[in-house]
Amino acid sequence: MPEDRTAQPTPAAGLPGNDDADDAARGVLPDPARRIALGVGYRGSAYHGWQSQPDGCTVQDQLELALARFADAPIRTICAGRTDAGVHAINQVVHFDAPVVREPFSWVRGSNRWLPPDIAVQWCRPVPPGFHARNSARGRRYRYLLIESPVRPALEAGLAGWVFRALDGDAMRAAAACLIGSHDFSSFRAAGCQADSPVKTLRTIAIQRRGACWRFDFDASAFLHHMVRNIMGCLVAVGSGRQRPEWIAEVLAARRRDAAAPTFGPEGLTFVGPYYDAALALPEHVPAMDWLP
Repeated sequence: MPEDRTAQPTPAAGLPGNDDADDAARGVLPDPARRIALGVGYRGSAYHGWQSQPDGCTVQDQLELALARFADAPIRTICAGRTDAGVHAINQVVHFDAPVVREPFSWVRGSNRWLPPDIAVQWCRPVPPGFHARNSARGRRYRYLLIESPVRPALEAGLAGWVFRALDGDAMRAAAACLIGSHDFSSFRAAGCQADSPVKTLRTIAIQRRGACWRFDFDASAFLHHMVRNIMGCLVAVGSGRQRPEWIAEVLAARRRDAAAPTFGPEGLTFVGPYYDAALALPEHVPAMDWLP
């Protein structure tokens, strides 16, 4: 039978057998004129976050390995928003400069062949050479799912946060209103945050309830490290009656992390995705959005 090259690919970036000279000889160097954007969904429970780490147990490592196997060349990706360990994504957007020419549907199917079941490329689009998944974004959206129940969740474990105390929706909405607009969000910033400025524009916080499930939707120009989870900790403190709604304005004004509530868990947090100029025509909706409560 003919040799199946896709079954025995050239080693991925960082592994023995790859070097720039070999890539140049084969004509597979990255080309900005072939810049590609992908939409990627993943369940973050099994990974140490998005960003590449030496142990390889990150979403970026898994995606780049799959892309390298499909393209038979190393590929480096840049994402719209780096997620923490245990945080999920529905429409994470990444870009890379393709070392080879492939049809968009081939990048989707070919990459997914090599990805684990909890990571999947949802779409592929060619983009202009100046496109940047992070810097070109006009804004980003996150969603936090929270179960209010006297006992811990089972089927929802890893996909939703949990509180056993009753929550007051009106109190949480009043508290959330204090955060809307452009502010210094230092009180909601992790100590290790690498953002140049703590000033961000929080456009909306929408809070809805369906039975025991609470849904918190956040839309901002950008987010600081742990910003959503730190806001969640404060909203739950207000909703459970431990703090009054006006307290969150005091936390914001303090500009000190120790003024706020503890960081809420990552389980219920999902990066819904970024959004861009309409002229780019990048998908903002994927099927998982119809499944997520």
